[in-house]
Amino acid sequence: MLFLLAGSAASGKTTALEGLRRSGAVDGLAARDSDEAGVPAGAGTAWRQQRLEEWVRYAVDRQGEGVDVLLAGQSPLGELLACPSAVLLEGVAAWLLDAEDDVRLARLARRDGSRWSDAELEAFTGWASWHRDHARDPGARQEVVTAAGWPSMRWQRWTGWTADDPRWRVPVVDTTRLAPEAVAAQVAHEVLAARAAASAGRWPLGAAALSALDRS
Repeated sequence: MLFLLAGSAASGKTTALEGLRRSGAVDGLAARDSDEAGVPAGAGTAWRQQRLEEWVRYAVDRQGEGVDVLLAGQSPLGELLACPSAVLLEGVAAWLLDAEDDVRLARLARRDGSRWSDAELEAFTGWASWHRDHARDPGARQEVVTAAGWPSMRWQRWTGWTADDPRWRVPVVDTTRLAPEAVAAQVAHEVLAARAAASAGRWPLGAAALSALDRS
């Protein structure tokens, strides 16, 4: 199963990964950062989506070993579902890690000093705003990810879905006022709950639902 922790910069994704690794709260889980190998200069939407497909293939390989993957990165659920190999996964669950804009900007300032321009900071908060819309409604501003996307993406799998579709579940973990340990604990709880539901056949994006995406 592939667990996706999505969010704009300074949402708390790295904190959650580090906390999960330290705690060992979830057995059989490979916690990875989508950008851990670095991001090339000029990387854009298509690069991010192609890189995500590589991570999906990695998750497919790991599930054959009995290992789930938790992937933290900028990609939202819609990009994951559109990856060509997503239909081979045993299950998908996604969460949005979010923070209030002033807290996000303060985190960026502490982490990176003054190297960000005003335009770049505005882009971070704008991307965070789009993530919130996408988490609520798959129909919201789809062109943000589809317009300049990787040509191999299968957008038709979900672009006709509505906000009340039971398959569209993107709970928000608000990290604004959570201590790092609390962020990791909440993510661990969410992962264990999703895993249990999937094992019981009650997860809306389980293996059968994913394998049917290209037939709908």
